[in-house]
Amino acid sequence: MKKPDRRDLFPGALEMMILRTLRRQPMHGYALVQHIKRTSDELLQIEEGSLYPALQRLLKDGLVRAEWGISSTNRRVRRYQLTAAGIKHLNREVSNFERMLEGVTRVLAGGEA
Repeated sequence: MKKPDRRDLFPGALEMMILRTLRRQPMHGYALVQHIKRTSDELLQIEEGSLYPALQRLLKDGLVRAEWGISSTNRRVRRYQLTAAGIKHLNREVSNFERMLEGVTRVLAGGEA
């Protein structure tokens, strides 16, 4: 069986998806990965080697906060939550992304709008 082509995300895409997911509710890392995978109809596969460094960057920038808790499987997990600064950042990034996507769509349509 042919493996699907591996596609890298554009810079900032993972962080934007993490913030958007956390806007719904606080989650631990594994739940974030599963939500992104499920919501994308399994088109996106987020590896731990990408997820946790992104979460650390978001923590450092004050866009999310974390606290330790217990998962539904009775395991100790770090649960991440969006901050007010994270909401503002997310709104700005989504707006920028939508403008960029509009430009790309116009070019792919042959420049006719």
